[in-house]
Amino acid sequence: MRKLCAAGALIALVFAFALVSTSSFAADTTIGVMNVQRVIVECDAGKAAKDRFDNRMKELQDKFKSEEAELKKLQDEIKKKSSAWSEEKKAEKIREFQKKGRELKVKTDDARLEMKQMQDKELEPILKSLEKVVNTYRLENGYALILDVKTSVISYDPAIDLTDEIVEKLNAAMK
Repeated sequence: MRKLCAAGALIALVFAFALVSTSSFAADTTIGVMNVQRVIVECDAGKAAKDRFDNRMKELQDKFKSEEAELKKLQDEIKKKSSAWSEEKKAEKIREFQKKGRELKVKTDDARLEMKQMQDKELEPILKSLEKVVNTYRLENGYALILDVKTSVISYDPAIDLTDEIVEKLNAAMK
């Protein structure tokens, strides 16, 4: 009976110690959150990158508009005149339409790849600087953890949102 009481007291003591040490650890832990996507979109470097990206996208879209119009014109011609054409002429126009369609698809696929590479190239220096800025901010301000609200957090108190401060620090670091 004594052994059972001693074991129970020991378990209660260990549990109390764990509870006290956990609550004191939690009291000293400071956590912040930020919206990485918003930081990238709102920082000066992100805005400049977006402008360059949008300009290139518009150039490519303008370039393809004429080819798409030409393809549409050929399609309409085939629909309207195919009944009057010989089988040979009809087959030739259909092959021409298919060839131009494949060429346009290859060009648009290449353009998509170019835009993806451009996006990666534009974001890389921003993300590297952001990582340094966040780590420095965390250390200087005593945060144990800073999380991205879009990927890691379900719910949080807006008082711990550091997004605006991180945007300012990133702008300063990237000048």
